[in-house]
Amino acid sequence: DIKKEVLQYSGRPERKIRVFCRIRPVNQTEAAQGSAVVVEKIDDYSVNVETPRGPREFQFDQVFSAQATQEDLFQDANLIQSAIDGYNVCIFAYGQTGSGKTYTMVGDKERKNSGIMPRSFNAIFDIIQENKTKFNFKVSAYMLELYNDRLQDLFVSPGGEGLAQSKRVEIKRNRKGVVFAQGAETKEASSAQQLYALFQQACANRHIAATMNVESSRSHLIVGIKVESKNLTNGSISSGKLSLVDLAGSERAAKTGAKDHKLKEANSINKSLSALGDVISALSSELPHVPYRNSKLTQYATRVKAITNNAQRFVDSKEIAHLKEIISKLKAGQTVEEEDI
Repeated sequence: DIKKEVLQYSGRPERKIRVFCRIRPVNQTEAAQGSAVVVEKIDDYSVNVETPRGPREFQFDQVFSAQATQEDLFQDANLIQSAIDGYNVCIFAYGQTGSGKTYTMVGDKERKNSGIMPRSFNAIFDIIQENKTKFNFKVSAYMLELYNDRLQDLFVSPGGEGLAQSKRVEIKRNRKGVVFAQGAETKEASSAQQLYALFQQACANRHIAATMNVESSRSHLIVGIKVESKNLTNGSISSGKLSLVDLAGSERAAKTGAKDHKLKEANSINKSLSALGDVISALSSELPHVPYRNSKLTQYATRVKAITNNAQRFVDSKEIAHLKEIISKLKAGQTVEEEDI
């Protein structure tokens, strides 16, 4: 099996979709068993893979060797400025169970080698600090998991009681064709520390289990960070979103010996990842039909199509922003003065 992970993301108009490959080094257990790396980096854009049928070569937009650091990867996958500028961007890690996806996206437990997610939290507020005299910013986040084809709000404890527990998260589309998670709780954060604390809260409610490695993610983790900024000079408002996704690992049930609910988890994970692969293939081949509806995971991918066809920055003029503010006040039952209209 190829030990690799792919970072796929969409961002600024000039380069909308790129695929990165990161080669994971052999761990101590594998080394003790006499395992060896079968993926070789040829250059910055291609790898050679040893297979039973002989060597095969694959091309990517960027290849990271086993010696690449977390910082190396983050610098090349950094799309924070695009999100703050008003674009919808997404980064996700894809690969087999044990390939290192969560390490790349989250990092180690000691936080000595932070992954893309915590580094992104810091980068967002670094940029906000640098531009605080020119813009007012608002940062909010929702965090979900797709487990056994069901969306669950990770801000709500599985054992919680009351209204929050019964709230159902569903994928909806607004009039502009933008896909969103209806019913998901959104929380504001005023610092990187607060955002990371929300992330830790979400991770504590995520499904994990012992499979091929000690702790394996059994669900797809979806972290959505919304950044709204108001230009203090002309009053225009931009709204962007950074989606960070740690996908569950694909695996072969026969190889892992999964049974009962673990077998159900594995089948659900593999089905959704297969659907994701079909969507990526259709997009890259520019097919007329893209099978987004085959899985809840890929219904989110309609954003990718929109960005692939025409990357758009979400910016409201001062007048539109003012009208939205009036509408919000009316909905809240507040009084609106005639001179404000």
